[in-house]
Amino acid sequence: MHPPTHLFGLIGYPLSHSFSKRYFNEKFRRENRAGHHYELFPLEDIGELPGLISNHPNLRGLNVTIPYKQQVRAYLDGLDETAAAVGAVNTIKIDAGKCTGYNTDVFGFELSLRRFLEGNGTTAEGLRALVLGTGGAARAVVYALRKMGIAFHLVSRSQRPEQLTYRELNETLMQNHRLIVNTTPLGMSPEVDTYPEIPFQHIGPQHLLYDLVYNPEETAFMARGKQRGAAVFNGLEMLHLQAEKAWEIWNS
Repeated sequence: MHPPTHLFGLIGYPLSHSFSKRYFNEKFRRENRAGHHYELFPLEDIGELPGLISNHPNLRGLNVTIPYKQQVRAYLDGLDETAAAVGAVNTIKIDAGKCTGYNTDVFGFELSLRRFLEGNGTTAEGLRALVLGTGGAARAVVYALRKMGIAFHLVSRSQRPEQLTYRELNETLMQNHRLIVNTTPLGMSPEVDTYPEIPFQHIGPQHLLYDLVYNPEETAFMARGKQRGAAVFNGLEMLHLQAEKAWEIWNS
């Protein structure tokens, strides 16, 4: 087999949970893109990125996942407007040795959330959200919610100004926030029994639970919400949408 002329890949650590490799390589086969290949590059340290790029001169683009969406910015030559505003990068375009960071999570999350709301006869108007987690994915979610005019609270295990802790989530807060978005990796394969510790007893049919995790298809967070009558949605559509947006960027 000839080495690929156009190499793409995913950086993060660990990468056992990723669908991206299969997704893109199937896409390349379907579209008859000879010389195109997608590979996983687990980096134990983000400091390994410059070496990875210099060792693969055929590298055209990268996706970035946990835990490097914020740290990776220090290794890039530039950021597009959205990535700069979000403060997190999930897509890198490599062109003539220059690396530019983008955030396609915002696009993927916003479009899939609009579809989820629409499918449940709801609009963004007057909706309030709890965003579980405060990492790179949460930054993209928060940016999209602001754009859609949805008020939100961040929820974290640690106490910080302007965010709630899980212990503070009481019945009133749960009733006032119908949309709950999990941006943490809790529940992701192989740790399928884990879930964010929210008071599920205060969840009801008026709630909408969106989990960014897509493997397994139904997380423990979603299953518990469903038992209480809530509408649930996983991150697979967001993954597909953000991947197609990344592909558009790499080819522009």
